[in-house]
Amino acid sequence: MVSELVTNAIRYGGSPVALRLIRDDVLICEVSDAGNAQPRLRRARDTDEGGRGLFLVAQLTSRWGSRYRRTGKTVWTEQRLDGAVGSDGAGVAAALGLDTAF
Repeated sequence: MVSELVTNAIRYGGSPVALRLIRDDVLICEVSDAGNAQPRLRRARDTDEGGRGLFLVAQLTSRWGSRYRRTGKTVWTEQRLDGAVGSDGAGVAAALGLDTAF
């Protein structure tokens, strides 16, 4: 999650970029950047080079979202600490072109 969100912030959001990890009942990852554009979840076609990152984030986390700040935005995720993912894994398998869920 950290790698995807920080990469997106650097690539699309602009400096300064900040990362905050909070361990409570769940693991919260927050990445802030100076951009105003909200992240957009989309399904990549088989021939697309990119476009799967936020889809995978949505499948592997319990919840995710974004909020505006005075200067920019923060994208956040919540991950359960018991190892369970946000869905049954079928969406991840489909996104990776696998026949079965893991």
